[in-house]
Amino acid sequence: MKLTIQEKIGFGAGDMAISIVMMSMQLIVAYFYTDIFQLKAADVGLLLLAVRILDAIIDPMIGIITDKTQSRWGRYRPYLLIFAIPFGITILLMFITPDFSYLGKLIWAYATYILLTLAYTFIAIPYISVIGVITDDSRERLSANTYRFVMTKIGMFLVSIIVPVAAVKLGQGNLANGYQIAMGAMGALGALLCLYCFFTIKERIIHTPSRIPFFQQLRSLLKNDQWMILGVVILVIMLGGSVRSAVAAYYAKYYLNGGDALIPWFLTTGVIASVLSMFGANFAAKRMNKLTMFRLSQIATFVFSVIMFMAVGRDAVILAFIFYFIITFLADMQLPVYWASIAEAVDYGEVKNKERVSGLAFGGILFFQKLGMGVAGGLVGYILSYASYTPGETQPDSSLAAISLMMTIIPGVFHLVVALLMRKFIIDDDYYQTIREQLVKE
Repeated sequence: MKLTIQEKIGFGAGDMAISIVMMSMQLIVAYFYTDIFQLKAADVGLLLLAVRILDAIIDPMIGIITDKTQSRWGRYRPYLLIFAIPFGITILLMFITPDFSYLGKLIWAYATYILLTLAYTFIAIPYISVIGVITDDSRERLSANTYRFVMTKIGMFLVSIIVPVAAVKLGQGNLANGYQIAMGAMGALGALLCLYCFFTIKERIIHTPSRIPFFQQLRSLLKNDQWMILGVVILVIMLGGSVRSAVAAYYAKYYLNGGDALIPWFLTTGVIASVLSMFGANFAAKRMNKLTMFRLSQIATFVFSVIMFMAVGRDAVILAFIFYFIITFLADMQLPVYWASIAEAVDYGEVKNKERVSGLAFGGILFFQKLGMGVAGGLVGYILSYASYTPGETQPDSSLAAISLMMTIIPGVFHLVVALLMRKFIIDDDYYQTIREQLVKE
């Protein structure tokens, strides 16, 4: 079932909105909390871990709720309409920095972070589920996801360069106010993008809502070996990617000794690489088995991460930019393939177990994704604290070494694990065609 260009762009707009939050969490939040809101690194690590675990637990329940939704707009689209405005408002609230006591700041950080993650989840789960009902063509899904991730990277660009630069200029010496204004604007943009997505996509495929009890759905899902592989894979992907993304600002400011001025340019290098990676992935997937491309890209990411650790010294700024570009390009090549594979794993489970579990499947993937992000955030916070990191000051050798390791070796090992795990995933284009044929017969 072919999708129009406008619909693919509209589909991509939804993830561009989501990426504003996702990339803020990965690229800015840890740095914002430690260096601007002045929270201790260990407390930030606990905050990121605790809220993400809470959010991850809630995800499957929201997945079940959306799977049972019926409306004249479809099953998943209504959430993009209903939660667009709350989504934008909570982005603003999270970056407000009230002059409270330290305990008051912690409470504010927890409260606003929880509100944002809830609004985000009510947007994200229906959004990632909708690809399964706008088309049943695996190549169209891959194409739509290519558009999606190009627009995602545009959202990343806004967060990585526009927000830090705007925060400095708009804050006029007060970075806290600058970030509030800049991220408030991003919240408004996020809300508008959700609405645009709602009005441009159409749900065409109707699946009978699952009447299977929750625990029976869960058992069926756990028997779906291909979905389980994808769940563990996204957890490990997020561990590696989130650690590297969270520490990138620290790496530019402290390890490369570039200060705040270097942060947006370093982050933007990764964003540009990630945008180009989507085109690279589409090009490679047309010329080789998409799963082979997936695995090779992750092995190459590990290799270049090790080389970066050994080759890039504190004065090798240009070399650091080059390696960051290459590593990000390679690491992100898996994205279109991964997210297109989830709907295919759901269909695989329907054939294998004679039960269709969709909402819980997509919610479960977000569970693994957010769990990975939470563990990564906690890991960054605790490693910085253990290495005697002190915001805004000259860092000791222990802190610089920790920052370098979190930028290179640590995430690189996670990417290598992903490549090994994906050897067990078997649903390529030919295999999926047989799944579709069996579904048609049934």
